Amino acid sequence: MSSVAVLTQESFAEHRSGLAQQQVKVAALNSEEENDPPTYKDAFPPLPEKATCLEPAQEPAGAWSKIRPIKASVITQVFHVPLEERKYKDMNQFGEGEQAKICLDIMQKTGAHLELSLAKDQGLSIMVSGKLEAVMKARKEIVARLQTQASATVAIPKEHHRFVIGKSGEKLQDLELKTATKIQIPRPEDSSNQIKITGTKEGIEKARHEILLISAEQDKRAVERLDVDKVYHPFIAGPFNKLVSEIMQETGTRINIPPPSVNKTEIVFTGEKEQLAQAVARIKKIYEEKKKKTTTIAVEVKKSQHKYVIGPKGNSLQEILEKTGVSVEIPPTDSSSETVILRGEPEKLGQALTEVYAKANSFTVSSVSAPSWLHRFIIGKKGQNLAKITQQMPKVHIEFTEGEDKITLEGPTEDVNVAQEQIEVMVKDLINRMDYAEITVEHPFSRLVLPVSGASLVNRIKDQYKVSVRIPPDNEKSNLIRIEGDPQGVQQAKKELLELASRMENERTKDLIIEQRFHRTIIGQKGERIREIRDKFPEVIINFPDPAHKSDIVQLRGPKNEVEKCTKYMQKMVADLVENSFSISVPIFKQFHKNIIGKGGANIKKIREESNTKIDLPAENSNSETIIITGKRANCEAARHRILSIQKELADITEVEVSIPSKLHNSLIGAKGRFIRSIMEECGGVHIHFPTEGSGSDTVTIRGPAQDVEKAKKQLLHLAEEKQTKSYTVDLRAKPEYHKFLIGKGGGNIRKVRDNTGARIIFPTSEDKDQELITIMGTEGAVKEAQKELEALIKNLDNVVEDSMVVDPKHHRHFVIRRGQVLREIADEYGGVMVSFPRSGTQSDKVTLKGAKDCVEAAKKRIQEIIEDLEAQVTVECTIPQKFHRSIMGPKGSRIQQITRDYGVQIKFPDREENPAPAAEPAVQENGEESGEGKDPKEADPTSPRKCDIIVISGRREKCEAAKEALQALVPVTTEVEVPFDLHRYIIGQKGSGIRKMMDEFEVNIQVPAPELRSDVISITGLAANLDRAKAGLLERVKELQAEQEDRALRSFKLTVTVDPKYHPKIIGRKGAVITQIRTEHEVNIQFPDKDDENQSQDQITITGYERNTEAARDAIMKIVGELEQMVSEDVTLDHRVHARIIGARGKAIRRIMDEFKV
Repeated sequence: MSSVAVLTQESFAEHRSGLAQQQVKVAALNSEEENDPPTYKDAFPPLPEKATCLEPAQEPAGAWSKIRPIKASVITQVFHVPLEERKYKDMNQFGEGEQAKICLDIMQKTGAHLELSLAKDQGLSIMVSGKLEAVMKARKEIVARLQTQASATVAIPKEHHRFVIGKSGEKLQDLELKTATKIQIPRPEDSSNQIKITGTKEGIEKARHEILLISAEQDKRAVERLDVDKVYHPFIAGPFNKLVSEIMQETGTRINIPPPSVNKTEIVFTGEKEQLAQAVARIKKIYEEKKKKTTTIAVEVKKSQHKYVIGPKGNSLQEILEKTGVSVEIPPTDSSSETVILRGEPEKLGQALTEVYAKANSFTVSSVSAPSWLHRFIIGKKGQNLAKITQQMPKVHIEFTEGEDKITLEGPTEDVNVAQEQIEVMVKDLINRMDYAEITVEHPFSRLVLPVSGASLVNRIKDQYKVSVRIPPDNEKSNLIRIEGDPQGVQQAKKELLELASRMENERTKDLIIEQRFHRTIIGQKGERIREIRDKFPEVIINFPDPAHKSDIVQLRGPKNEVEKCTKYMQKMVADLVENSFSISVPIFKQFHKNIIGKGGANIKKIREESNTKIDLPAENSNSETIIITGKRANCEAARHRILSIQKELADITEVEVSIPSKLHNSLIGAKGRFIRSIMEECGGVHIHFPTEGSGSDTVTIRGPAQDVEKAKKQLLHLAEEKQTKSYTVDLRAKPEYHKFLIGKGGGNIRKVRDNTGARIIFPTSEDKDQELITIMGTEGAVKEAQKELEALIKNLDNVVEDSMVVDPKHHRHFVIRRGQVLREIADEYGGVMVSFPRSGTQSDKVTLKGAKDCVEAAKKRIQEIIEDLEAQVTVECTIPQKFHRSIMGPKGSRIQQITRDYGVQIKFPDREENPAPAAEPAVQENGEESGEGKDPKEADPTSPRKCDIIVISGRREKCEAAKEALQALVPVTTEVEVPFDLHRYIIGQKGSGIRKMMDEFEVNIQVPAPELRSDVISITGLAANLDRAKAGLLERVKELQAEQEDRALRSFKLTVTVDPKYHPKIIGRKGAVITQIRTEHEVNIQFPDKDDENQSQDQITITGYERNTEAARDAIMKIVGELEQMVSEDVTLDHRVHARIIGARGKAIRRIMDEFKV
């Protein structure tokens, strides 16, 4: 590979700094001779003259020699791939196919820009531009994916492999990137020393060279191990490792001394052989010297004081070694020995011993007696009390042990003594003014700590009596409650807690089993529903399990009667939830979803409200046709029936049930539904519904247009019969672009194979992962015969030929316009055949076709048909008034697109005339002359069609005539319907919703006359096919409205009842509960007299509704009056101070009395 020189940003910066220095020098010179202007030569230094070929190259002269090479952040490199190393040589057209896809992918992955070109020797030149890192990555990808790969091995010693890999594999990655190769190094446990390199020849050579260089460099290095007694390691390392670091720096050798915790005596040296020998010699010298000169003494130091001798991170030992040159050996922590050994020169041991005792006695441990219950008061809130002591004496460590009546202090002797005094004073003070009490009550205590009216009982007791109450957690299973604080407060809190405990004995706990899926619903959004239940049963505590525990148990706790009531209430709630969570799936053809939704969602909203269900439709861009209905079973069935009836009205949809043994269902459905999907698609997209697995049902439901359902039923029964007798399956493979050709236009080719053999052939859908797989099913003989036919077809398709045909240049444009849409359609239909037309501008009439032989022949035939159509093309005019053009086109031109597809014609609509002049008006004058003067009499003819009304149709004559008839059939017609004027407003509906619904349903326009005209005639405009349905629908609506009018008259019956006004509040009931029940039960309206209206009789109650219902409501009211007349009233005198307590919070207490005694 070769590369092009590049500019990078770094060298550009250097270049600028180089110029800046030059400018500084010039400025310094000029400062001396400010008055002398610079000469031309000074200001613009000349370029260097070209050296002769014989002379060696010299540095350029003058100021230009100071300019450095410029670098830029974006670089460009050119890579050359020889023809023999190219992966994709046999391309049909350069810049297309797999190679182009790979280049696009590399550009997306790396961010580099690639440009490909073919050299004369058919080698591939690739220019890569981008940032250095991106270019290197792109280079590696190009080599791996566009060049054929070779491989080689290189053997180097196993111990050198880690140097090739580098730290965290960085060196290996860098090497792979630099050489554009893949390097595989054997794993440490593998004994092989062979490194495998994969890539291009050039890359392999580079990588091999680099690896051998690394290995050669390591060969120069040596490793040596020296055995030194562990006790002498501190002398070799020196205080704070200073000595060993110095040796390593001077010799460049790496020295590894095992740490004190590791029981090894071996010191390892790594480095260049000569320098390593120097380091070893120096260490040996120190070791020999210390062995001769040092001696030891042993002293006893308390085990607890050892850590003070060691110091933090062993710093104290290092300090002693630094000061005295003596090493102190401390026994391990797991040993019971208290003997400390000092090793060093005899004259220095005394000084070291003094240091050891000083360090050992610099810290002391002491304790203060304090009852354990006082510990938290000594610590204080958030450790405030203790912080005062620790801030003054930061070296003192204070330890509180739970359950022990003492506090341990550790630190420098003086500081410990001061801290001890302060804590003792604190303890004495607390004992004098604090007390505690313990009470035993039955477990559990959760009732005490759960919220009651917004605050917990325990918190209230704490705040009221200024005490601390400790309730053991449930996992301790303890019955002891501890109260601590002021002696008087402790006694009062104790008394109140004992009273609470005795009341709790009458409480009951009940476990209610509720499926976890309902817990969230019962709790409600932000806890609204559970708050309502708690307000209804304030004395009952309701505990839901943690969602993570997947438990169904909800715990209720409180007075026995209240718990029972709450249980019944919640069980009823759960029963309602279970009833309302029934779900049903309804498959509906996708094209009818919009009709089910209705304009602005009117239809679906109405179905939801009337059936009281939740209806979920699939997203518009989803392939799913299933609508899911959730709610009560009966309501779901009703909603399902209504949705299916809408579909049935819109299309001739029938439903058929077929009995197929359940054991065959899985095999009929096929892997991921492939088999059944192929039947549904083949039969016009019918819906085939199998019963749920394990239900044991044999009934399979088929729904769709009658003709398609019958076809699907036959195929399904035939397939089931085959499965029962002897089913045989074979898989074939063919390129996806051949599939359309194999299937043929309208499925003709594949139907022929099916009819000949009786086998079923299933092609993959766009959703299937394996796009090449074709499955053949049926009896063994039929499958083998079909396989033979298909294999022959596929073999022919693989036989690529090149052919040509003559096409008049005047027709070329038809094939290549709209980005070659016609050619793309031919390629899709005929197995990916490539059709090449000559470039525009050339007068050649030769068209080249390349592909499978059969496909090329079929494509030639199709191109000839298109040319014949173009030759036979005529233009036909169709006159339709401009006002109808929009409705003929349909939404987004859908109707016109359908006609052009069905008849193979082109349809052109005229430009729209904004304000067309009426035909009856006289000719407009221009410049004092009539505009008609001097023009063709034909144009001036008022009977001739206007230009804006003429639609032009192009194509074969017979097809143009058929398309014209189809267009004229789309012209809307108008009919009139007699509807009584007083019903118009009900037909229009609220904000026009009624009339809009009818227009959407029947696809017509309904015109209701203005109210001031008081006309009974309503106009309906639309397609002739829709008018009859719309007219029948409108008359049906009129009948409904007339029936409603009659019913309204019957509902307007009025009845007056005379009742003493003092009974009115009792008849109305609390918040209107009693009167609402009567109204609902008898479906009547009950009106009480207005108290503020003096003219109105105050004892008259008016009832409106059906006659029989008003009489029933009157009887219900009179029954209540009769009961009230039998009641007696009595006054009870109570002290006004107790009124509030009798009423209770929000009247709960008085309401309970009223409910209990029915007063």
